[in-house]
Amino acid sequence: MILSLDLDSEVPIYQQIRNRIVEAIASGELVEGSSLPSTRQLAVDLGINFHTVNKAYDLLRREGLLRINRKSGALVQRDARTGPPQPGFTDEWETRLRTLLAEAVAHGVGDPAVLDSCRSVLTSFMSSALAAGGADHGTKQGDSVS
Repeated sequence: MILSLDLDSEVPIYQQIRNRIVEAIASGELVEGSSLPSTRQLAVDLGINFHTVNKAYDLLRREGLLRINRKSGALVQRDARTGPPQPGFTDEWETRLRTLLAEAVAHGVGDPAVLDSCRSVLTSFMSSALAAGGADHGTKQGDSVS
């Protein structure tokens, strides 16, 4: 996994790390059981403070995506194949989605463009995951993704 960060971005570095790891899980690049570099190693690789990486890993742990163990390090705890989301996830996700959609509306992005963007991004993750390892991303037989 290669993490690309924008050190000049207004998005905090720990949030960028978190986001790139979530995207790698969604695309199937990281699957359940995949190990991540230690916080110190990733910090050295990226040239940043290890506390920044630790903050990103801890956020992912609290979100249920990573398992952190002193012996085995940071491991991906779940991916699309590990079953339905944990209780409460959908409500929290919908709250964040509401804010993202509000930003689009506030900036004048119209309904068709928002829906096209959502469809395009979702399709890209699902296509990548299928190519990476056959993850079904929670889509059951008969479900539609349109």
